Amino acid sequence: MEFDHILIRYGELALKGKNRKSFVEKLQQNIRHKLQEFENVKVKRTQGRMFVLLNGHDPHEVLEKCKNIFGIHSFSLAIKVENDLETIKEAALYALKNGENIKTFKVTVKRIDKSFPIRSQELNQILGGHLLSNTEDYTVDVHHPDIDVKVEIRQEATYITSSIIRGSGGLPVGTSGKTLLLLSGGIDSPVAGYLAMKRGVEIEAIHFHSPPFTSDRAKQKVIDLAEKLTSYGSKINVHVVPFTKLQQKIFQETPDNYGMTVMRRMMLRISERVCQKEGILSMTTGENLGQVASQTMTSMYTINEVTNYPILRPLITMDKDEIIEISKKIDTFDISIRPYEDCCTIFVPKAPKTKPKRDRVNYYESNYDYEELIQEAIDGIEVIEISEKKKAEDAFEGLF
Repeated sequence: MEFDHILIRYGELALKGKNRKSFVEKLQQNIRHKLQEFENVKVKRTQGRMFVLLNGHDPHEVLEKCKNIFGIHSFSLAIKVENDLETIKEAALYALKNGENIKTFKVTVKRIDKSFPIRSQELNQILGGHLLSNTEDYTVDVHHPDIDVKVEIRQEATYITSSIIRGSGGLPVGTSGKTLLLLSGGIDSPVAGYLAMKRGVEIEAIHFHSPPFTSDRAKQKVIDLAEKLTSYGSKINVHVVPFTKLQQKIFQETPDNYGMTVMRRMMLRISERVCQKEGILSMTTGENLGQVASQTMTSMYTINEVTNYPILRPLITMDKDEIIEISKKIDTFDISIRPYEDCCTIFVPKAPKTKPKRDRVNYYESNYDYEELIQEAIDGIEVIEISEKKKAEDAFEGLF
């Protein structure tokens, strides 16, 4: 007797009505992708349920992978047995004894197959009595048990589960379209990417690189952050924009306090062109209302003028402590605080405008035709594909 399945619970997906099938199919596809390194593992669906068939693999290694898959509300190790009373008793006892730190339990029977001869309430009592008579130091607690031994009798088999493990929740990545994440290398933007993915969004990333003012180690930091985010989705294409000439010209031609505003508008113009080329329908930023000068309400209003694309801002209402907490949870914090500057932290004016006016920005931009430099930056974009198998360091093999 051993745990041979993992039972997947959908949570939010169960509320999708007529669209539910497409969401569940995408979740199944994503689980298969994440578990492809386990050669014999299979992912199967029955009515209202999804199971991972372990086929001899260590269940705990598979569970660790499942924890990072959006769309899974919770999951449990499960034993699949025949619809036979004595076999069900044996499996329920195994599930109880293999729980950790267990003193109290309850049994919950769900008889989906109504042809099974014993009703749910009666089977609850039979199994509870069997567990009590074959163990020591366990007691029944129907209200707050340490473990709920769940028995689900279906037409094809009976499934016994015990501990419930919380999943990542959200929606399966790929069910809400694709966004272009402006990935700076700081703390905020990778967290924004993670939260967008949690709502089912697939991401590509764009990074503005300004050598020699920003180093190759700053670029490597962004690649490492993208690699971390692949743990929650699939491969990520990182579009690295050579930004030096355009950035220098912006700060030469623009009054110091408006330079940051113009620079951000140029970033959105370039990002929009990448979106158009790649068929991407939105952009995502790590902006947080009031955190810095370019993230005031007035600044965002002025910067947004240059694009009609939706801009997703998952962090807009969070405080910094909340963002840091998530960055530590997803293991990006230590990468983000590496001491390598990105293009947003160089040429920082002493007193950037917190309430820039659209008419003033348009006037300053009209004094120089930036189109040639914008197109040169777009033409020079380097696209780096990052996936879990192709680790971030591989993308920079031989660089240092």
